[in-house]
Amino acid sequence: MEAAVYDRIGAGYNSYRKHDPFLLSRILDLLDPKPKQKFLDLGCGTGNYTIPLSELGLNLLGIDPSRKMIEAAEARSKKVHWKIGAAENIPSDDQTFHAVLATLTMHHWKNIKKSFQEIHRVLKINGRIVIFTSTPEQMKGYWLNYYFPKMMAKSIMQMPSFYVLKQAATQSGFRISVVKEYFVKDDLEDHFLFVGKNRPELYFNESIRRGISSFSALANKEEVEIGLKRLSTDINSGRFEIINQSYENDWGDYLFIVAEKIN
Repeated sequence: MEAAVYDRIGAGYNSYRKHDPFLLSRILDLLDPKPKQKFLDLGCGTGNYTIPLSELGLNLLGIDPSRKMIEAAEARSKKVHWKIGAAENIPSDDQTFHAVLATLTMHHWKNIKKSFQEIHRVLKINGRIVIFTSTPEQMKGYWLNYYFPKMMAKSIMQMPSFYVLKQAATQSGFRISVVKEYFVKDDLEDHFLFVGKNRPELYFNESIRRGISSFSALANKEEVEIGLKRLSTDINSGRFEIINQSYENDWGDYLFIVAEKIN
């Protein structure tokens, strides 16, 4: 996705896209940090995970293609190093980082194979990348498809499948070592796309929708208005529970993936 998208939605982004304590703890476990190591947050946004990780003692560089996001991140923390950059062109020397973090950013990568090659380049030997993402298969299990089908179709199209991800990682010198499903919790504090899985009323908040790229960049205004009206009607009548249950599955809503550099 173009940097201009997040340049447009950067204002107020921090109000609703803040780190979730549970996700932060899982990310920290998977990064497995050691003293004096260096880390990269790829597609860091305004630093919603970068900053709390730095406060836990990690030495971090955060990069993002959006100048507004980086400016907002710099205003929030001087402890973290911030740079404008993208997954396909990481502004760093070879073998700099012990681990790379990529949370909900893969769908913005323009070239997934080149991105993994770049990540491989900047990682030290035996380094790892920790990814938090969703797959097209998982996204087809979101009840949002019922109310916003065109928006979701566009969102699903830009999301690489697990097969594509694994193939690109393997061809770039990585081995997938961890794949763990994540199901959205009712107390989720980071308001990304499926935050309203069991709290559909959240989508009536325009500020929350503005912080979600699917709503802010891929949605048709008319479809959103019609979808929200149908959603409101179904919540009031109790029909929403039937719709929600029809999408229940055991695929997970998102995935934690760890890929280790092997050569």
